[in-house]
Amino acid sequence: MPTLDDHRWMRRAIELSHQCPPAAGAYSVGAVIVDEHGTEIACGYSRETDQAVHAEESALAKVTPGDPRLAKATIYSTLEPCSQRKSRPRTCTQLILEAGIGRVVIAWREPSLFVADCQGVELLAAAGVEVVELTDLAEEARAVNAHLNL
Repeated sequence: MPTLDDHRWMRRAIELSHQCPPAAGAYSVGAVIVDEHGTEIACGYSRETDQAVHAEESALAKVTPGDPRLAKATIYSTLEPCSQRKSRPRTCTQLILEAGIGRVVIAWREPSLFVADCQGVELLAAAGVEVVELTDLAEEARAVNAHLNL
């Protein structure tokens, strides 16, 4: 169930997505990890550190593995976490599961532009992660990807 804080943090993730250098073969995505007390732990955006880094991956890289705050944290991503990936050995869905984050909030599901059938939401839910989709912010999150002609 979405909360008012979910909308506030997703707007922060959308702001971060605007920092992504546009790329013809990739989405511009922002991500924020927030602890159970509503404090930002880390944030990231696509292509922040290299041409292949995803937003969730960038944010998670800024947190010490095993950080106890992650067990009760929420990760906000403007796009459904990837479930297939060519540029890295692990997908963002796998990274989220390995980090032990129990709640994921997204603005929109990955369209079939690069991956025919993204399964991020389904894989997370099957692993017991609470997944919330803020469809009312989907268009705002999608807009930064106008360079992809979606």
